[in-house]
Amino acid sequence: MSDSAGGGPFRRATSLIAALACGAALLAGCGAPDAAARAIGDPERGAELVENHGCGSCHIVPGRASGIGLVGPPLAGMGARTIIAGKLANTPENMIRWLQDPQEVVPGNVMPDMGLSRADARDITAYLYTLR
Repeated sequence: MSDSAGGGPFRRATSLIAALACGAALLAGCGAPDAAARAIGDPERGAELVENHGCGSCHIVPGRASGIGLVGPPLAGMGARTIIAGKLANTPENMIRWLQDPQEVVPGNVMPDMGLSRADARDITAYLYTLR
C-alpha cells in the first residue's frame, strides 16, 4: 500500500502498537479471576482442602476425579454466581461464613459443619472463586 492510500509505515506501526496493546489488555484480563482469588487466600491450598475434606462426595467439582457427588450443587461457575445457599450475596466474607457454619446460615440444610478454620475457609473460598 502506498502512503496516499492510508497504509503508510506510520499508520501500519500505529496499528501494530494498538493491536499489541489490545492483546496485552486481553491477556491481563484473563488472569483477573485468579488475581482476585489470590487476594482472598491461596487457591491451590483451597483445591487441596476441597479434595482432602471430601467435598466431591457431595458436589461435582470440575477437574477433580473425586468430585462426582450429586447431593449439593455442582461447584462449576461458583465464582460467578450471585447467591450462596439461596440466601447470601456471593461475597468472599459470606462464602467464608457459609463454609465455616452452614447450619447457622440455613438451619437444617444438608451442608455439614466441616470444622474449617477461618484460614481453611478463606483458601477454599479463593479456590471456589477461580471456578468461573
